[in-house]
Amino acid sequence: METIGSQKIWSFFDRRGCQIAKNTAVRQGPGHRVGSYLELATKIAELQFLNRDHVLLFRGQGADHRNVKRNSSLKPTLFRGINGNPDRATLVARFAALQRAERFLVADYAKAKLLGVERLKRHRILRWSILQHYEVCETPLLDVTHSIRIAASFASLAGTATAFLYVLGVPNLSGAITASAEAGLQIVRLSSVCPPSAVRPHIQEGYLLGEYPDMAGYEQRENYFPYEMDFGRRLVAKFSLSPASFWKNDDFPQVARSALYPSEKSDPLYRLALGVKKQMGG
Repeated sequence: METIGSQKIWSFFDRRGCQIAKNTAVRQGPGHRVGSYLELATKIAELQFLNRDHVLLFRGQGADHRNVKRNSSLKPTLFRGINGNPDRATLVARFAALQRAERFLVADYAKAKLLGVERLKRHRILRWSILQHYEVCETPLLDVTHSIRIAASFASLAGTATAFLYVLGVPNLSGAITASAEAGLQIVRLSSVCPPSAVRPHIQEGYLLGEYPDMAGYEQRENYFPYEMDFGRRLVAKFSLSPASFWKNDDFPQVARSALYPSEKSDPLYRLALGVKKQMGG
């Protein structure tokens, strides 16, 4: 994917206010501290007004993971390693597991007679989206959301004293799947991919980011440097917050874990995903 901010962008990433910066400065910054949801939403509104060429999507985490250059790193699960980048054997095994999960998913989806099975059979990115969103196995996709409140709630779930909310800039969205050759990105809108009976994607206002074209296997992965598959390259801004005080205002309460993760009883796609995971040995 292309790095955002090769041209300068407006950003929050340290103690100062909104300022012009490059992507590297945003990634290396400590995060702009916000004390409340209303303050966060107001500052993101400013970002959207000033960065009008980009659509803003959000991701919340309990920690700010950094790479060897001390840049914030937002890698898809398939490309994450415990210490550094995963080796060849690990990646080959992960891609093989992903292909197995796809086969199980299509078979079980057809048996359940959920809406959209033909699209699922035809489009690999849709299969990956469901497998990633329901945490069945590692995929080349990264979960994000269109909702500031959902992202901030996810950031607060980890129970850490300081949590982080990342603002990512993507091209204008069009339809269920937006593919941008210029940006090297695919953006999947989960509400248009999953059947209407699936609760979690709709509650979370979920989107997924991936490389364009698809990173189909290890052979194609060898055409990229590891840093190219890091969505930290799309960071517009980075905020830090203290979950203990951030949600004090009752006008904007935190979304509860039970709401973010509806039970398998209320979400048939989650129930199906659990079955796929069991077949995978998980």
